[in-house]
Amino acid sequence: MESTIERSPRRCQSILDRRLARRRPLLWAFVAVLAGVFLFLPVRESHAESPTPTEIVRQVQGLIRSGNPQEARELLDRAVRTYPQDAGLRDLLGIVEAQQGKLAEAEENFKRSIELDPRLAGAYLNLAHVYQQQIGKEKGAARNAVAVYRKLLAIDPGNVEANFQLSLLLEQRGDFKSSLVHLERLPVEARKNSRARLVSVADHAGLGQRSIAEREASTLQADRSLNEADVLAILPALKAGHAPHLGIELLEGLARQGRASPAALYRLGVLYEDAGQLSKARSVLEKVAQSKPASVPILLELARVAEKQKEYKHALGYLAHARDLAPDDASIHFFFGVVCVEANLGQEAYVSLRKAVELDPGNPYYNYALGAVVLARTDTHPAIGYFQRYCQAMPHDPRGRFALGVAYFYSHDLKSAQKVLEEVTSFRQTAPGAHYFLGRIADLEGRLDQAVAQLALSLRERPGYADALAELGIVRIKRKEYPAAREALEAALRKDPNNYRANLNLMILYARTKDPRAKAQRERFQELQKTRAQTAKDFLRTIKVERPTTAENVN
Repeated sequence: MESTIERSPRRCQSILDRRLARRRPLLWAFVAVLAGVFLFLPVRESHAESPTPTEIVRQVQGLIRSGNPQEARELLDRAVRTYPQDAGLRDLLGIVEAQQGKLAEAEENFKRSIELDPRLAGAYLNLAHVYQQQIGKEKGAARNAVAVYRKLLAIDPGNVEANFQLSLLLEQRGDFKSSLVHLERLPVEARKNSRARLVSVADHAGLGQRSIAEREASTLQADRSLNEADVLAILPALKAGHAPHLGIELLEGLARQGRASPAALYRLGVLYEDAGQLSKARSVLEKVAQSKPASVPILLELARVAEKQKEYKHALGYLAHARDLAPDDASIHFFFGVVCVEANLGQEAYVSLRKAVELDPGNPYYNYALGAVVLARTDTHPAIGYFQRYCQAMPHDPRGRFALGVAYFYSHDLKSAQKVLEEVTSFRQTAPGAHYFLGRIADLEGRLDQAVAQLALSLRERPGYADALAELGIVRIKRKEYPAAREALEAALRKDPNNYRANLNLMILYARTKDPRAKAQRERFQELQKTRAQTAKDFLRTIKVERPTTAENVN
């Protein structure tokens, strides 16, 4: 017998429709089967004005088959008034309403049907299906569906569909052990169904039983009954179970069979990306893009992959195309600006991030990124306003206040800079930088002993911090402690060979002490023109460009 266990139903269809479409027996039984739900009811004498429930069912069957669902609904409305205590008619009315998208009305009729006949299994199944349709749309829908299936199993423990659907719902909420319990209650043939086996894979992966999950998944790869939607549905559980490679294998199987849609290939590309298989990700996503050249989600994912490959020119190309398709999408302008920073395209980064802020002025991350780029420009004062917006939106993030202090520093407002920076010296993530800039402030104000003390605190928090070592070398030069200055500057360059201030001051030190390496150091310094761009990069390391879409958006 061929299994027809269904995962989460996409639409609540009548059993008549399913039989007409599939022409195969069911492992589970709806009670409200239009073709025969009332065949075992007592036969009543038929009157023209009051047809029996059996006759009503046959009439509804004919109306639905002929494409007249509204007449079927009207007939059932009259029948329910005639037979108000008939649970089967209430259940059937709920099915017709669900077909018409009237889920609230369908829910009420299924509930009423259960009240009239607490053992009417079909009504429980139909009610649970309605709740499943609303998962992700209505709060508590999944919880309600689970409760209904549990009530049905309390009176009918062997119900196949209830056990399967409950196992699916439990898997989706991470209760893998309980999910397996209900899978094991299925008949042997039902457990062999690819859908049930997929849930089993997800459950075993979620429980950390990877060898069992891998063995089951390997047998599914060539199974032509494998359904794409079912594979996509278990990907979150595989990720939670640290087994995303099984998702890759299952989607690869669908792709080899030529049965993977663009949405499935998109998810495969994302899984490749997450696994660090960037070349494979790029190849798959390019194929998807060929079939959907105007898909912004695919272009953005390609840009993410290209950025990780450090192929910034290609990343910007994908983003430019996406920007043309969605010119008012602030996130695309933001992403473009971030990649421009990585590519050392300062002006382009500024223009794109400014556009992102214009489109979404309240977004704290856009303001933070634009502020970071402004710090690399000649006029740094506007950065103060952008970082202030970030601080207002994210008051508990000390990085925002640190960045604001730096903006005050580069805008030559040393008093404000010192005040803000002192506030963030107690936070682990900002203490090294805060002490570093406080050391620079002390240096500029001629308080060299305090400068040394602040830089020592910075290096205690972050040993080998190149910027702090470079600044310490500068202070040592001012104090004419040349050997100590050289030691600090050379240590900074061992940590960061391109450090601008370390190279600059080592050049000055070599010239002042007539070191034979002075000429080579001067030539080296002349090659370095990227300090401001690097400043923006340092700040933007705290920003993560989130994946903007899911597979559903690719369809």
